[in-house]
Amino acid sequence: MKRYLSLICFSFLIFNSANAQGLLGHKEQVFTRQDSLRGSITKERAWWDVKYYHLDIKVNHSDSTITGSNSLKYLVLKEYNTMQIDLQNPMMIYKVIQDGVALKYKREGNAFFIELIAPQKIGSTKELTLFYGGKPKVAINPPWDGGITWKKDNNGKPFIASSCQGLGASVWWPNKDHMYDEVESMLISVNVPKGLMDVSNGRLQSVKEMNDGTRTFNWFVSNPINNYGVNINIGDYVTFSEKYKGEKGYLDCTYYVLRDNLTKAKKQFQDVPRMLKAFEHWFGPYPFYEDSYKLVEAPYLGMEHQSSVTYGNGFKNGYLGRDLSGTGWGLKFDYIIIHESGHEWFANNITYKDVADMWIHESFTDYSESLFLEYYYGKEAGYTYVRGIRKNIANDKPIIGNYDVNNEGSNDMYYKGANMLHTLRQIVNDDTKWRTILRGLNNTFYHQTVTTKQIEDYLSQQVGIELNPFFNQYLRDIRIPTLEYFFKDNHFGYRWTNCVPNFNMPVKVTLNRKEELLKPETEWKGIPAKTENPKLEIDKNFYVAGFNITE
Repeated sequence: MKRYLSLICFSFLIFNSANAQGLLGHKEQVFTRQDSLRGSITKERAWWDVKYYHLDIKVNHSDSTITGSNSLKYLVLKEYNTMQIDLQNPMMIYKVIQDGVALKYKREGNAFFIELIAPQKIGSTKELTLFYGGKPKVAINPPWDGGITWKKDNNGKPFIASSCQGLGASVWWPNKDHMYDEVESMLISVNVPKGLMDVSNGRLQSVKEMNDGTRTFNWFVSNPINNYGVNINIGDYVTFSEKYKGEKGYLDCTYYVLRDNLTKAKKQFQDVPRMLKAFEHWFGPYPFYEDSYKLVEAPYLGMEHQSSVTYGNGFKNGYLGRDLSGTGWGLKFDYIIIHESGHEWFANNITYKDVADMWIHESFTDYSESLFLEYYYGKEAGYTYVRGIRKNIANDKPIIGNYDVNNEGSNDMYYKGANMLHTLRQIVNDDTKWRTILRGLNNTFYHQTVTTKQIEDYLSQQVGIELNPFFNQYLRDIRIPTLEYFFKDNHFGYRWTNCVPNFNMPVKVTLNRKEELLKPETEWKGIPAKTENPKLEIDKNFYVAGFNITE
């Protein structure tokens, strides 16, 4: 038997074939109690529901410290007297007050366990204030290796920002640092040196001039917000604004950039209304009209902080001027504006409960880039782009990580995840229905934290196909499904290989110049077909590979 390889992807099929039963040479990760304390819903977390934070802090560039307090309101779900609050070393909690009484607490690594004295009656709303401070971890390679970035601008003025997804918001402020419980509203008060401005989430309520020459900026967030989405951005900012007429009325859009970059920003940030128009078309209304939309220059590449998206892409199209797809289409838009703003729908509106399910954020948002292109330049532009980013897929480990230990999966959640969704769109084969499904996701799970199962079940129901094998293949396995086929005696045989059990994804092909929808399974199936100069082409929009087997 001879084998003819026809790759419909840009990954290493040979590697995947060798790993047909698992990850070759992949070491099992070892997790600690600290990982469990950070990543699981412990009994010290489960009994209370956070409702409101008032984060009130002073940021000092001179010694790289943050000091202040976080007052929280919470609803008692179950009677219990120990509360877990998270704050990472080397930051310290100095005092905890409830009902005017100082409470005892003990520290275990990055978790503080507070012993409550007052009765915690089911259904009651209680308050508690945490006083804290210290030198938070300095971001080494933000936003991937995050913390606080302490820099100076070209004029020698402080330029400071937070970034902490994965690492956790508790790297710089004390909170219930698990994604399952989003606070419903929040006041962020940030005191900064004279001449500087803080930009945080939500709307600016007031600026208070202090007797020592500093200023405190008070930002109020009226929508639920995830912890890592809370941010501070401090600098010598100038601002400009516009109103976008969207699906829910007029949306306030405000832009904050360093003084020297105003002219460049006014040109580059024209991608914002273009983004809003495209994404409201595909995903439904921008989810945070009440809190506005802001784009804020930051001393790192950028992040999806809710209603306060940070930007550091050098006022260039592409990803720092590069096209990640290699097709040319990636230079038609500013990657950070489009990608990070796409997270307002997938990350900030729909949020994973466990970081193991980060694909819910990144796959949909990476896919949104191709939808943006499609909206303005046509379907083939969007399709070409998403196929182009396949060259970045590693197929190194599953996209879904380990649960309850704050562990994310492979970076393939970006490019492979986008192509998984693009493949699913081909199965739906109805553009109107596909758009309805995407908008329905944002409506059904509006301002909610979700699991992979919820998203899988919703998509299966809306598509009308049981998609469990499909998601097992692309989210939980590293192999590229392969359509194995042969022509013999006027017969065309085909099946799926290199795949999970019961994989049965339909696939579009052109068989002897005629379009067909095949429904392969893992057992051989066949149809009559001429065998003289036979030709099969697999639709290149499916992220699969093909083997032609001949005698």
